[in-house]
Formats: sequence, structure tokens, C-alpha cells
Amino acid sequence: MEGRHDARPARYFRPGEIPIPTPAAAEWKVTVSDGPVIATAIHDGHALRPSLQRLSDLDSAVRWREEDPLTSVFTAVGDVRLQAGTSRFEVDLNRPRDGAVYALPEDAWGLELWRAPLPDAELEQSLAAWDRFYAMFTELVDRLLERWPALLLIDLHSYNHRRDGADAPPADQDGNPDIELGVTTADPARWSGVVQRFGEVLRRHPVAGREPDVRENVRFPTGGHFPEWVYARWGSRVCTISPEFKKIFMDEWTGQVDLVALYDLRDSLQAAVDAVRPEFEVRP
Repeated sequence: MEGRHDARPARYFRPGEIPIPTPAAAEWKVTVSDGPVIATAIHDGHALRPSLQRLSDLDSAVRWREEDPLTSVFTAVGDVRLQAGTSRFEVDLNRPRDGAVYALPEDAWGLELWRAPLPDAELEQSLAAWDRFYAMFTELVDRLLERWPALLLIDLHSYNHRRDGADAPPADQDGNPDIELGVTTADPARWSGVVQRFGEVLRRHPVAGREPDVRENVRFPTGGHFPEWVYARWGSRVCTISPEFKKIFMDEWTGQVDLVALYDLRDSLQAAVDAVRPEFEVRP
């Protein structure tokens, strides 16, 4: 499906060639410069509104471990940078609307989430935030596609690999690459060369002194809702690559950061984006 342009007034971005955020977009951290690369960190947020904090049965450290902290550092590769400040435990922007609020332990890694069932008013407030995000992102991409023939969306995430405990061995490498590239919606007829080149560049850049293990669609072979929604709306006009960084750049239990690994990953991601950027800057 190609991009469509709804006849409605601008709300989140000012009119003009470059979509500058309005105050309505202040709910998220959005910065825009002129270019076709969008980088998003929709799980980096940790904020939980006070009414949910009172209902939550999780402490901050447990929530933080299941979020994607520091992935906003990697958004530096984008011309458009977007970080969600709200925790996925308030609303998960990478799940369909009807599953975007975790209600039961099976929704969230078996965690006991709430002291009591969420009131309808709390559920509705969280879903309204989901609606606003998708409305904002629709307006943003529609505007960018008026200026660029195609866009590269870098949908950034991270994942835990030491779930058996702080002192237990990490998960087996075979099923847990250092960088997983989620490319389930990158149209192979148009973007296979971009995906191949992107991965090749990442593999050539050492991370903390060693070559990273970079593979496609290993842990998350079905992808996530956000890239699926992007493809359903704009089709091959948006090439979505979802890097899932194993938390080799931090200790997922203590939160201690390995700055060398963090910035090596950021620099390698920048090199990969730079290598494929010309494919998105070609004018018709």
C-alpha cells in the first residue's frame, strides 16, 4: 500500500518543507532536521503516571530492566529522532491497540503487574496515549513523504539475555545474536540490497574489541506491531529496519553501562546508515 495523505489540518508539525514539531508533539522527544532517515526509541521511556504508580506492583528497577534503556543514544543516526518518554508498562507502542496495556502476567514476562485490575478510566487514558502517538507518527511520515521519495526507519530496541539471574550464565549465543536486524516488513523486491549492505557494515565494525554477531529475524521472527503498521500504511515507500541490540552494552541487572560497547554500537550503526543513505536521497 502506498502512502496516503489525509485531508486534515496539521496538528503535531508546522506547515513547511521541514515538519517542525508543534507544542502538541511535546509529549515525545522529537527533533527534526532535513533528511529521509527516522530513528525511533519507543521503549526507552521510564515515566509512569502517578495514578499507575499507585497501582503498580513492580518496583522501578524491575520495570527498567524490561524497558530498552539507552536506545535513545542510537537515535543520533536519524535526521528525525523520536523517543517515547512513557514506559511500556503504561502503554506499549509496539503492540496492537487491543494489547497495548499489560493487564496480566502473561502479557509481560510473567510479572505480577498490578495490585488490582486496572480501572477502565486508567485503561482508556493509556489507550488515548497510543492513539496520539500513531496520529503524530502518521502526520510526520506523510509530511516527510511529500519531500522524499522513500524513507529509512530505524526502529531501535534492546533485549535481555541473562534472564536466569544476575549470577547465572548468559543465554546461548546461537539464539541470541549481538545485533538482530528485524526486517520482516522491508520489501525484498525494493530493499534487499539495502538490508544486505546494512548488515555487512555492522559486521565490519568491532564492538568492545570483537566482531559482533549480526543476524536477521532470529529471536523475533514475526517482527513487531509498529513496523507492521508502517508497512500496512505506506508499503515499500518506508524501509523499516529494527535493530535489536542484545544488552552487551550494559549489565541488565545492575544497570552499569559499558560505555565503550555503547558508543561502538552507536558508531557502527551510524556507518551502516551512512552506507545506505544514498538510496533514500535520490530524487524522482
